[in-house]
Amino acid sequence: MGNGSSIESSKTIFLDINGKEEKIVFSRHCSSRDIHELIATIAAVNRHSTISIKDENGAHISLSPTMPANNQGCPYKVFIKEPNEPQGDSEAFQTVLTQVTEQINRVFKMEELKSELSTRLTTLEKRLEIEGLKVVEIEKCKRDISDIKDQIWNAQKKYTDNSMSDEKKISLKRDVPTYPKYTLSQETVDYVKQPTFDIWHWEPNEMLSLLEHMYHELGLVHEFNMNPITLKRWLLCVQENYRNNPFHNFRHCFCVTQMMYGMIQLCTLWDFVSREDLGILMTAAVCHDLDHPGYNNTYQINARTELAIRYNDISPLENHHCAVAFQIISNPECNIFANVDKDTFKRVRAGITMLILATDMARHAEIMESFKDKFNKGFNFKNKEHLDTLKMVLIKCCDISNEVRPMEVSEPWVDCLLEEYFNQSDREKSEGLPVAPFMDREKVTKPTAQIGFIKFVLIPMFETAANLFPQIDDVMVRPLREAKDRYEEMKSLEDNLKEPGSKA
Repeated sequence: MGNGSSIESSKTIFLDINGKEEKIVFSRHCSSRDIHELIATIAAVNRHSTISIKDENGAHISLSPTMPANNQGCPYKVFIKEPNEPQGDSEAFQTVLTQVTEQINRVFKMEELKSELSTRLTTLEKRLEIEGLKVVEIEKCKRDISDIKDQIWNAQKKYTDNSMSDEKKISLKRDVPTYPKYTLSQETVDYVKQPTFDIWHWEPNEMLSLLEHMYHELGLVHEFNMNPITLKRWLLCVQENYRNNPFHNFRHCFCVTQMMYGMIQLCTLWDFVSREDLGILMTAAVCHDLDHPGYNNTYQINARTELAIRYNDISPLENHHCAVAFQIISNPECNIFANVDKDTFKRVRAGITMLILATDMARHAEIMESFKDKFNKGFNFKNKEHLDTLKMVLIKCCDISNEVRPMEVSEPWVDCLLEEYFNQSDREKSEGLPVAPFMDREKVTKPTAQIGFIKFVLIPMFETAANLFPQIDDVMVRPLREAKDRYEEMKSLEDNLKEPGSKA
């Protein structure tokens, strides 16, 4: 793109002011007010005068930098109407002063209200603390305290939006999103179905459009009678509620959802489960890490954070992700399930909650053993318990599937994850909390971080899924084995370089 130096920086206009021809030159970047005052100065009139101009045909011309240029032979006729009151400046100042005074009075009234309510609140709390009140009186005081706090809250909301909680921000009414609708090429439509899909080449708005395409292509918009505009709003609100963490961010959300979409295509899952179940799988993938703070459950529990206390140390992050997901859906403007009946929504909510909670790695062994047991006894796609376990395995596969992708796609994710791990371990050290060795920047390297994880978690899990869907073996298990071999070779090179007298 050029730098704009070829565009003229000024414009010349010829004017007829009281029968005298004048020429003005102004920048294209100046304001209409600047031009107005320039003409007032030339005409020697009050700058608050009303000034209008007409062309030779009597047509009014806008007094702005974009007015059409003319020539000396056809000047614009200038008409000036001076203000009736010579104290125009004083009157304008008085108006502004009045408005400012009103605003100040409102603020003082607000402060007076807060002061009065706070005094009442303090008095009641002291009475409750000091006096031996009867049970009835105590309950009345508690209600009064609650009412006063509500009054302070409601009064303050009228004067500031900054006091709103995160929950309130999530449920605010949204305008129709402005992200552009991309026309996807057939090549992209086919490519997004592949586990090899390179998720690094897409901007946030493009990822939103791809997610929207997936919901339409799988028939979920039709299945749940979704309003397409509501789907857009929901996706945009979901994006806004992923934090900018190194790893657990909106791109990770897209990555997991795209892999789920790819596994549905690879396994032709619609032949085995209902469209409702496909919707549960996709929506759980989209929401599975909402508002992730960048510090895992171990940190939450050891640091006794608000989330750990709220959820009694039981999967605090996953419970939080579920809560945020349904806070968003509880907003009518973002409720993609608004048009389903109560029983369907109950099943959908239970299914999404179950799948998000299954992404807690603390439950990995439990879920995999349950799936293996059901498979060994004869997997039954018509059995709800069997299907639920399969869906939990599928979302677990998708959540930690980066090493299934080509090396140039997967390796940057390792860097992102290690950065998030190191941030946590640095914080744990500064707070005197236990530090996991695989998160300690002084002990872990890229190959040591990945070899054990691929060997003992990823390969066994994907091999187990491949028992039910053999096509997974070539497309997913084989790349995992190749990734393990690559990291082992990388570790071997690192070890050789550390040995005394080794040759590079």
